[in-house]
Amino acid sequence: MRINLKVHLALFMVSLIYGATFTIAKIAMPEYIKPFGFILLRVSVASVCIFFFHRYYVKGAITDKKDLLPLLVSAIFGVAANMLFFFKGLSITTPINASVLMLNTPIFVVVFATFMLKEKLSWNKILGILTAAFGALMLMGGSRFHFNSNTIWGDIFVTLNAIIYAFYLVYAKRLMVKYHPLTVTLYSFFFGFFLVLPFGLNQVLEKDFLHLPAIIWACIAFITIGSTFLTYVLNAYALRHATSSLVGSYIYLQPVLATIIAIASGKDILTTEKLISMLIVSGGVYLSSYKVKITN
Repeated sequence: MRINLKVHLALFMVSLIYGATFTIAKIAMPEYIKPFGFILLRVSVASVCIFFFHRYYVKGAITDKKDLLPLLVSAIFGVAANMLFFFKGLSITTPINASVLMLNTPIFVVVFATFMLKEKLSWNKILGILTAAFGALMLMGGSRFHFNSNTIWGDIFVTLNAIIYAFYLVYAKRLMVKYHPLTVTLYSFFFGFFLVLPFGLNQVLEKDFLHLPAIIWACIAFITIGSTFLTYVLNAYALRHATSSLVGSYIYLQPVLATIIAIASGKDILTTEKLISMLIVSGGVYLSSYKVKITN
């Protein structure tokens, strides 16, 4: 299988998992477990999974001690701050608001990549991102998206998460190229565990996990293994072989896949407007990753 196809499949799976995360996380949070406690569970379980996966399939190491500081920075932005802001924001805003606000990420990725990685800001990339953003906003439904005093802090936290995650996608690119992506992810989660521990420890200790409903355990398993371990591994692989802008642009597929899941489960119906919106988003993602060949 060609590398390009593998990258797109990896990014598609990430979008599929994240597309379901907004609603699934809200089932358990904050009623059954508070956001910072949920983050500690995410990082702890994912760290263990990544450790064993890395040990048996990669066995890489950080050979240059100068890279420990960049790894710590990656942990701050890619694990700790990004997760803490997102889950705290999601706990006090709506899944729709959070989904729409996360669409800001690719815009910030392009800005950071242009200045930090000197990625060329082509017209097709700009047009693709704007097209995908328009389609995603159509799909989410403008009439249902609103800000008010009850959700404003949650909306601010999710927006900060979008900026922080965009910075991580760009900043970690050099490390992902120099080392195996799983090695970088392992060290980032190792540092990240100690960064989130002070925030989430009390919220974890106060819970009686033995008496949680089975559905809540299923939600925790999905978030800790699916939307944490698997997505970070797949994103790390994609960052090694693709531009940061392409990785960021796949965020626009999340509302598309969330809609498909809702239709398949009988929670929604397919309309002409939704079909057109999904096609616009898909076209925008393709356009943003399309390389224009220049001939003499």
